[in-house]
Amino acid sequence: MKRRAAAVITAAAVMMTSQIGAFAASEEVPGAAALTASRAAEEMGIGINLGNTFEAYNASGCEKSTYTWMPVVGQNTPEDYETCWGAPVTTQEMIDGFRDAGFKTVRIPVYWGNMMENDGTWTVNGEYIARVAEVVDCCLKDDLYTVINIHHFDEFIIRRHNTEECCEIFANLWTQIAEYFKDYPDKLVFEGFNEYLGASQFGEDGELHEQSEEDAFASANAINQTFVDSVRATGGNNAERVLIVSGVTTNIDKTTTSKFVMPEDTVEDRLMVSVHYVDNLMYWINLIGTKDWKDYSKYQCSLLKKAFTDKGIPVFVGETTSNYPRSNFGGNAEVKTSSECLEYILTLLQENGFVPVLWDVTDNFYDRSKCEIKDGKNAEVIARLTGNAPADESESESEADSESESESESEPEESSEAASEAEPSSAEESSEAGSGAVSSAADSGKSSNPNTGTAAAMLLLGAVSAAATAVLYRKKN
Repeated sequence: MKRRAAAVITAAAVMMTSQIGAFAASEEVPGAAALTASRAAEEMGIGINLGNTFEAYNASGCEKSTYTWMPVVGQNTPEDYETCWGAPVTTQEMIDGFRDAGFKTVRIPVYWGNMMENDGTWTVNGEYIARVAEVVDCCLKDDLYTVINIHHFDEFIIRRHNTEECCEIFANLWTQIAEYFKDYPDKLVFEGFNEYLGASQFGEDGELHEQSEEDAFASANAINQTFVDSVRATGGNNAERVLIVSGVTTNIDKTTTSKFVMPEDTVEDRLMVSVHYVDNLMYWINLIGTKDWKDYSKYQCSLLKKAFTDKGIPVFVGETTSNYPRSNFGGNAEVKTSSECLEYILTLLQENGFVPVLWDVTDNFYDRSKCEIKDGKNAEVIARLTGNAPADESESESEADSESESESESEPEESSEAASEAEPSSAEESSEAGSGAVSSAADSGKSSNPNTGTAAAMLLLGAVSAAATAVLYRKKN
């Protein structure tokens, strides 16, 4: 088929131009990679996103059908794109800080369209993939699980192409990416996409239209199967590498229905499933910290556990809230502060056997200049939950935390990350309720960053769907 020929040609082009700095630490044959998805899920601990960095692109006007290709940023170097949404150039010291804080996993979202020629071949730029590889190398050097995906570029492609065309394009892209990294060790994990599988597409009128439910699920299932098949076909360590399959818009209610089908694989126990934000609805209707927030989050976890974990499929919560602004708390909140909410949700996710990965951008949760978690209480939470707190301090720390939180309860902490109140800040489709609240980002002063910009219609749809689920839950209980 012509898509396979195109994939091989483009992959060869990338391999010839892009191997500088490749992490060739493993020359193992496929059978040597023994890491299973189940074992990886046990070892991945709590992760953090290197957000607004390699997924950054020139997004001015990207919500319109007239946006037909990505405008060049600066001098068109990898660093121009890496920093265009406010992030500094990523260094080994920053990654070391992740490790030292207790994180075991780093998710690196990537917009592979950056520096790509608009010539119809969808060839990944050699300099760009080499720069991504440098940061992957930094993570692997620190023995961190490292996840790379197709981020925002999935949205660009899906909006403008039918399912068959999407499968051809994604087969091409994943063949190139997988070929480049096929000899990397098994702690490098591929996540197919971000939040756009099964989402809206441009119609002939130039407006975005929701796919029918049948088409949305059929499209998502087909694209996920293409991802798995394309990676496996490249051989090397990719023949058994752990892969993360994206849920339908990474929305929990949609992804846990029988309409969502996990792809067939050639090897056992190598697939995870990705969703985002178990508390998303409560966040956007300002009920954080309330009993409803707790109950809703537990119910969302129960859906995931029944649909996947109980069947031996690990759940990767690729984005979960790292900071809770005071304005999003409910008036009758039982959990009073952002750090307490952080601990509650992370504990809940881990108790259910999920892999939680904090969404973070530039210096929201983690200070990339000081290479440490910004807020001391948040740092203590991560240290406690990852077993990173010094043993001789564990008891006194617990006592001090209790005292400190008690003092702050009368005046709950303002989010020190006020500049990022649109957290969960990457809530394109799975975080539908939040999307509308921040959908103007692409046309704001920071018009090159559509970090949360999706159709406002999805806000209403997501809120109604999730609210209905919450009502059903309360009726059942």
